[in-house]
Amino acid sequence: MSEKVLKEAIEKAQREIDKMKNVTSEGVHRQKYHFMAQTGWINDPNGLIFYKGKYHFFYQYNPYGSFWDYMHWGHAVSDDMLSWEYLPVALAPSEDYDNHPKGGCFSGSAVVHDDKLWLIYTGTAYDGKGYVQTQNAAYSEDGITFKKYEGNPLIKAPEGVPGDLFRDPYVWKHGDSFYMVLGAGRNGMAQALLYRSENLTKWEFVNVLAQSRGEWGFMWECPSLFELDGKYVLSVSPMGAGERTCVYMVGDFSYETGIFVPQYTGEIDWGFHYYAPQPFKDEKGRTIMAAWANCWDWMPFFKDWGPTYKENWCGFYNIPRVVTLNEDMTLSMKPIEEIEAARHDGKVQENISVKDSLDIVKGYCYDAEMEIDLDRTDAESFTLILRRDGCFKTAVTYDLKAQEIRFDLTDSDGWSSGVARAPLYLEDSTKLDIRILSDRSSIELFNDEYRTNMSCNVYTVGEDEDNLLKVEKGQVYISSLRAYQLG
Repeated sequence: MSEKVLKEAIEKAQREIDKMKNVTSEGVHRQKYHFMAQTGWINDPNGLIFYKGKYHFFYQYNPYGSFWDYMHWGHAVSDDMLSWEYLPVALAPSEDYDNHPKGGCFSGSAVVHDDKLWLIYTGTAYDGKGYVQTQNAAYSEDGITFKKYEGNPLIKAPEGVPGDLFRDPYVWKHGDSFYMVLGAGRNGMAQALLYRSENLTKWEFVNVLAQSRGEWGFMWECPSLFELDGKYVLSVSPMGAGERTCVYMVGDFSYETGIFVPQYTGEIDWGFHYYAPQPFKDEKGRTIMAAWANCWDWMPFFKDWGPTYKENWCGFYNIPRVVTLNEDMTLSMKPIEEIEAARHDGKVQENISVKDSLDIVKGYCYDAEMEIDLDRTDAESFTLILRRDGCFKTAVTYDLKAQEIRFDLTDSDGWSSGVARAPLYLEDSTKLDIRILSDRSSIELFNDEYRTNMSCNVYTVGEDEDNLLKVEKGQVYISSLRAYQLG
């Protein structure tokens, strides 16, 4: 292995970033409070960790263009996950096991060991017959400059697992051992594989942690396993499972057998643009999850990645969410409280009967919360008309009779299309809570005490966009409405 080759690859990437970052920063679609790279393409979040007093986000990165290609690891740090300091590229393709032009340093995670920050990642190469994915390590004394481990690759695909369906290691420590869950596919069924190590460099296979029976696709990308209040949560992004982009399973896990037994399954996000989430714990004890706010071209609802490529960038992350477990084994995922410090110019209204329409807030960058009193509401449905600007508008219909949310992008911006759907759990409910987080290129909806969430990208950029609630028949009674500008 040559440290010189890695150094030269990182320096080359940095030169490209420095050349383009000022031009990219002027893009009209750039987000105000969501995480983005300075320029180029990003997808999966990698190595999310709180380390030495900072939040570290690593990310899948192509610094050379605004489309997926030749994966690196970008790196940034923050005090609040809203404002970011960009550090040098952490990993670049440089070795036989991670240096194919259509491969590179794929996804992975970060963990601290012996006062070093370790990155465990998938390297993708080509052996003349097909793509080969292996698991590898890099480490850093200062959390900024990384060296690839001389003994890479650490793990190769086991028998029966194709070389191109073996990736995305998620690593954590339990007791004196480290554990790794890996996404895989075998015989057309998705699997999560469990490995164990005492030192992060020598790994032994433990068991097939969990697997699909056909309903959850042929490959699980970016799996993670974490504990919440005595239960375990397995999160996966399934390939070949229809419109399901992020699935969580709550159940029991045994370190002795290495088997996870699911008891409840749910959707992390019902929108079109939420993929490959990764959880981590911070110094406050919060379990926080961040995800890539886009989708892949193999998904049934995919149209394109939007117009940002014209501005030399593509990709950002959904607002990080704090994950909590409810008594019924559902998960709630609430935006980090830090976002509330960015609120300004607030408007509060209470006890409003809406029989036609109600203005919620003006503009594209805002945080709005409302509570609907269902006992005093007789309308069977109502619609949020969001980001209305000329002929463009995004329509989100709350069908109270059918107990469904329909997030319609048909007329949003000229780029997007399709209708995302999510259930409304209104049995025995007297209220419906709704929260809207809107930024320059995205809308995120949170409902049912943050159980049912929807993220979709919207590319209108008017400063005076209208946002309103519209009722066609009957009345909607709003107990409270709080709307704030953000950024």
